[in-house]
Amino acid sequence: MGVVQICKGHFYWLEPEHAFHPLQPYDMGRIALAFLQGSFAYAGWNFLNYVTEELIDPYRNLPRAIFISIPLVTFVYVFANIAYVTAMSPQELMASNAVAVTFGEKLLGVMSWIMPISVALSTFGGVNGSLFTSSRLFFAGAREGHLPRLLAMIHVNRCTPIPALLFTCISTLLMLCTSDIYTLINYVGFINYLFYGVTVAGQIVLRIKQPDIHRPIKVSLAWPVIFLIFWAFLLVFSLYSEPVVCCIGLAIMLSGVPVYLFGVYWENKPKSFNSFVAKLTHLGQKLFMVVYPAEGSEDGKEDKDEAE
Repeated sequence: MGVVQICKGHFYWLEPEHAFHPLQPYDMGRIALAFLQGSFAYAGWNFLNYVTEELIDPYRNLPRAIFISIPLVTFVYVFANIAYVTAMSPQELMASNAVAVTFGEKLLGVMSWIMPISVALSTFGGVNGSLFTSSRLFFAGAREGHLPRLLAMIHVNRCTPIPALLFTCISTLLMLCTSDIYTLINYVGFINYLFYGVTVAGQIVLRIKQPDIHRPIKVSLAWPVIFLIFWAFLLVFSLYSEPVVCCIGLAIMLSGVPVYLFGVYWENKPKSFNSFVAKLTHLGQKLFMVVYPAEGSEDGKEDKDEAE
């Protein structure tokens, strides 16, 4: 529809004098927040990294998936936005709660119902990817001893991490306590980029301290450095523009510190507490029909036998 609109001559807002005319005065804080909120649309770029254990030939398929998907998604997103601008002014875009739906109503007529369905399918796909990966984070954390052991268990027949999925569901419902989606995106975006930066910086540190270890997937250090420069700009100006939102995001992140101190760092817990946790774990195993993955160990086999 965007191509049809352009062929009809509806490209007023795409002309340089209009396309690059700011609706508000330039401000570095606003630009940083624009990047932060815009990058939220691309948040799935790192999902596949979380499930490399379940990926066939990850050293080959992981880079291939990234090289194919990111340019493809970028192409689709950019041209979708160009199509929107052929039918709506920037003011209409900002006033719309669902741009794609408004676009469909203006151009598709009686077939405008296609757009809400398409948006719903797209949202469902995003939620599916999020559930698939987020639950694996809790699963991996529990396997490393950072979360209750129950979250590292899988269904005896389907091999799905049901407790981790339910924990993800509860965490998601807590996020819905805020009614402002943009504030929620700022919370998530700020914390996400904080961890992205720490992770990328860790890659540079490892490359310097351990240059000779085996690296099946290796990239030039120029890319992490470029990313960290962009990352520093994003976080500093986001913090400057929205200090309250960013500080609340940091507080949410730091709320995990007392949980870590109590659950992981404190090793000599009372026997009564350990017994209570064990009973809850066994109750959860019976309720969800889950066992600890065997991985060839005797402990795992005993857990499965006990569950059966």
